[in-house]
Amino acid sequence: MQTPIIDTKVDGHVHTNLCNHARGEMEEYVLYALKLGLRKLIFLEHLEIGISYFESTWLTEDDFNFYHKEGKRLQKKYQGKIEIGLGVEVGYNPRFLEKIQQKLALYTWDRVGISYHFLETDSGHLNMVSRKQVNIDALDQYGVDEVVSRYYNDLREAVEKLPGQVLCHIDAVLRHHPDIRFTPDHYVLIDKLLDAVARKKMALEVNTSGYKTKEQPYPSLTILQKAVTRNIPLVAGSDAHRPEDVGRYFDRLPDLMKRLG
Repeated sequence: MQTPIIDTKVDGHVHTNLCNHARGEMEEYVLYALKLGLRKLIFLEHLEIGISYFESTWLTEDDFNFYHKEGKRLQKKYQGKIEIGLGVEVGYNPRFLEKIQQKLALYTWDRVGISYHFLETDSGHLNMVSRKQVNIDALDQYGVDEVVSRYYNDLREAVEKLPGQVLCHIDAVLRHHPDIRFTPDHYVLIDKLLDAVARKKMALEVNTSGYKTKEQPYPSLTILQKAVTRNIPLVAGSDAHRPEDVGRYFDRLPDLMKRLG
């Protein structure tokens, strides 16, 4: 098998203080990317619609207006030094598909990344990717297998129905649950999701934040190998929530590609 290619001069997934759970202004991220010698930096700020949750971890309409205005200023200021992309990480909410599509249509995006954070229940939404114990306990009561199954079925629907270019966080469901183990049935759902990604000619993100917590990237090598066999392109993202996180662990990606090949 040929060694897959990944561009380590492009960080395609960074957040800023606009999302309420990161720190640093947009320009601080650009300056750090310049320091690293990156060719391109893509902001991928959170868009969520119709979520009932005890804290807001996404941008408001006013935030997005500022985001695009400031982003265009930075694109002009740093033209010729680094390419700056204004993207969005859209979280799926099956009941609000039409409204999500309408919101996405309001802007021109350099990248649309698809993710899925919040599971709707009778008592509101549960955060499936949270490390907070209150979320883990609630999801445990809901049922681990049911959560994982809904995650992958709904995420496949998001890939099929949203104008996404990159799938983010393919294995993030219950990532911080101490007993999470993917079963053969779960891998069947992952295979179906990857088939949908391949049909849509989308890319899969290699999220290097995993090296900080697990000494390996997200997603796992097993899932990355499944993507490679389907000829799904791989793109690098640091998932930076601080300027100094930009491009983190990208130096490990060439070796990872050799292992996958």
